[in-house]
Amino acid sequence: MGMTQGKPDRPLRQALSPRGLLTPRLRHASLLPTPSPVSDYSDVIRAHRRDHLAKPNSLPRGVHRYFESTLLPLPIEKVFEFFSKAENLQAITPPELSFRIKTPLPIAMKQGALIDYSLSLNGVPFGWRTRITHWDPPYAFADEQLKGPYAVWFHTHTFADEGGKTRMDDEVLYKLPLWPFGEVAYPFVKKKVEGIFRYRRAKIREILGC
Repeated sequence: MGMTQGKPDRPLRQALSPRGLLTPRLRHASLLPTPSPVSDYSDVIRAHRRDHLAKPNSLPRGVHRYFESTLLPLPIEKVFEFFSKAENLQAITPPELSFRIKTPLPIAMKQGALIDYSLSLNGVPFGWRTRITHWDPPYAFADEQLKGPYAVWFHTHTFADEGGKTRMDDEVLYKLPLWPFGEVAYPFVKKKVEGIFRYRRAKIREILGC
């Protein structure tokens, strides 16, 4: 399927599979070889980070990566509970995006759940549909854009217990529409994504009281 504005050109796994570099690490842990019990997803994401740092040009053409790691002085169950409520996403999104959840609340968060939003960027409104592709409380979940402004948007959230504190890692792989012509907007989009996560970090700490 060709790439069209506002819809993914193909599932993320297909977009990343030609080089076979990242796809295994984007899958749910149950799809990975499990030589021993896994208590959290930190090994998975650390392996991905090592891969990317060792091979900075390893991402397929047009796919960009945003990663951040946040340590919260709260138990993992409390942090994950916050993210298990879809309505909290509205509370941690910058107000200038006019983010609204269209799907009736409360939403039962689980693998396969669909969530519809409306947003506005620089006064231009658009819709966004997300599917929860993986759901493994309290250690990880992932969401994928089915309809929206990006050709690809895949957000992996992982949580690890670190002595009663919680290491929260966010990784976003995204691709702009109309590649390669859409790349002209990358500096603007990169700055916008960084700003959204900067606001998000501050609001999470404020709401959770840490």
